[in-house]
Amino acid sequence: MVNQTYTADVLVVGGGTGGTAAAIQAARRGAKTILVSEFPWLGGMLTSAGVSVPDGNELEAFQTGLWGAFLQELRERQPGGLDNSWVSFFSYAPRIGAEIFADWVQELPNLHWISGQVPMEVYRQGDSITGVRFTDFAVTAQITLDGTELGDLLALGEIPYRWGWELQSEWGEPSAPVTFNSLTQRYPVQAPTYVVIMQDFGEAMSTTGVAAAPEIPAAPNYDPSQFTGAWDDYGAETFLNYGRLPGGLFMINWPICGNDYGEGVGRLIESDVTRGEFIQESHWHSQNFAHFIQNQLGRRYGLAEKVFPHTSTAFALHPYYRESRRLVGLTTVREQDILPIAGGRVASIFNDAFALGVCEAIAVGNYANDHHYPGVQFSLQPKSIRWGGRWTGTPFTIPYSCLIPATTDGFLVCEKNISVSHIANGATRLQPVVMGIGQAAGMAAAICVELNCQPRDLPVKTLQTALLEDNRSKAAIIPLFNLPPNHSDWLHWQLYYLNNPQAYPASGDCDCSSGNEYPDSTFGKALIRESNCFKGIFYRLDQQEYRFTVTAPAAYQGQNWQLVTLRSHIDEQLRAYPHEQLVTLWGRQNHFGNWLLVEHLNGG
Repeated sequence: MVNQTYTADVLVVGGGTGGTAAAIQAARRGAKTILVSEFPWLGGMLTSAGVSVPDGNELEAFQTGLWGAFLQELRERQPGGLDNSWVSFFSYAPRIGAEIFADWVQELPNLHWISGQVPMEVYRQGDSITGVRFTDFAVTAQITLDGTELGDLLALGEIPYRWGWELQSEWGEPSAPVTFNSLTQRYPVQAPTYVVIMQDFGEAMSTTGVAAAPEIPAAPNYDPSQFTGAWDDYGAETFLNYGRLPGGLFMINWPICGNDYGEGVGRLIESDVTRGEFIQESHWHSQNFAHFIQNQLGRRYGLAEKVFPHTSTAFALHPYYRESRRLVGLTTVREQDILPIAGGRVASIFNDAFALGVCEAIAVGNYANDHHYPGVQFSLQPKSIRWGGRWTGTPFTIPYSCLIPATTDGFLVCEKNISVSHIANGATRLQPVVMGIGQAAGMAAAICVELNCQPRDLPVKTLQTALLEDNRSKAAIIPLFNLPPNHSDWLHWQLYYLNNPQAYPASGDCDCSSGNEYPDSTFGKALIRESNCFKGIFYRLDQQEYRFTVTAPAAYQGQNWQLVTLRSHIDEQLRAYPHEQLVTLWGRQNHFGNWLLVEHLNGG
């Protein structure tokens, strides 16, 4: 029974990565906003789902908007820094991420957050969504945003959506199957993972001879053969360091004979009962993997303590969902839209609106297209390049129209539920991209309230300009490798390519000078202050592969490290530096990746 009805300008349902970003941005723009979340932590994939080792948008030029602000807060709040794992440049305690989002929400008096609630009914008037009912209250709003993990409002509101694979005949995607087959039937969407955090309890033995870590019991359906060989190609230490967190913790989110779980994944959208069954099984599967790890590597490793705010403190609050229901929008992001253009290092910034000469970009991503199906190697068209001494992904953009339902008003999506193909979802689902989508959706909703218009009638240029000029967290919408957000001409070049999209360079480098900017950069100085000075010999192993033999300080003498960078002017310097010459570097060593993250470089 509805005991109370709230009224808002903007309602965001779901407190995940995109929903949290959307609510914060809508409220910062001035809209009266209500955010309703299922869980007591905000942030979704980045916090409550336990994936606090995020991928993508790692280059300095792509650290913009709320994503860049989140990283800056992490740098200030995470003791010991973020260089803890080898799969990501950013590794932190989930609790600290949740505290950042909670603080951002609490500082906004026009943002009301209600937790512990799931949507029960979507209100409609004709073709327009007008609000949502929860267990004992309802919210009516001018614009409603679906930020749920699985696109639940799409189903409740009878808004057309997709679930499952599209064939190659649908859009001509090169990696799509020609016919439906056993893979498409068994795994209609990518497999989720129920993240579990393990802990290194140390080698000390008690007086009874029992290892420090409590025994991890096997859960139902334990079958050790499912996990045999999980880290054979890596070694146990490298396996553990994949998702290492501060304080001797390890994020277990491992795709190779690990804890990805996709058996009967279609149950997630059949009913509440079947969803609960799947979640329980995926939880057991991760517990069994942790049990297997402890059996193989010893009682030094056990379940972590006091990580998440519930009784099973080592297990995330919910699974890490890689795919959800996907909106049928005004346009759809396809594989072609995320692949590099011929002879280039970037995807096109046009989409289906190309015939109109319109660039609809409102968010940026750069991750490789990555699909998870347990026990299956699924090949996709490559979209990776070498940059900064390492592999990264070619950047692409998200168009505004893929957030807008084809036939429904008063509504936007802001999560993995955008209008995207199953194939392209493998790149658009990553945390930084979803945060950018959420920021754009929240900004769009607030401006729609200001202009009293529907999302489909909002001029995209108005939205793009608002994102670029936001006074708190300006967000890049045109990906340019050599245009960091602190560059004095950053806004000029973003607007230039937005207004002249045909001039967008295939190299992804804009025609701007960068080197002379950095000595006076506050952001750059802050990074250098966090760094240490090293001297040694520079070796060029390949065009984008560098090694460094340390000569000083003495504690590291003779060690060989890979040199990597996230900064464009350092990338330029590394590409030009002479082979086998002395060099002085300022950077941060990552022992677990065996690299030096270079922030500043001088000649020998």
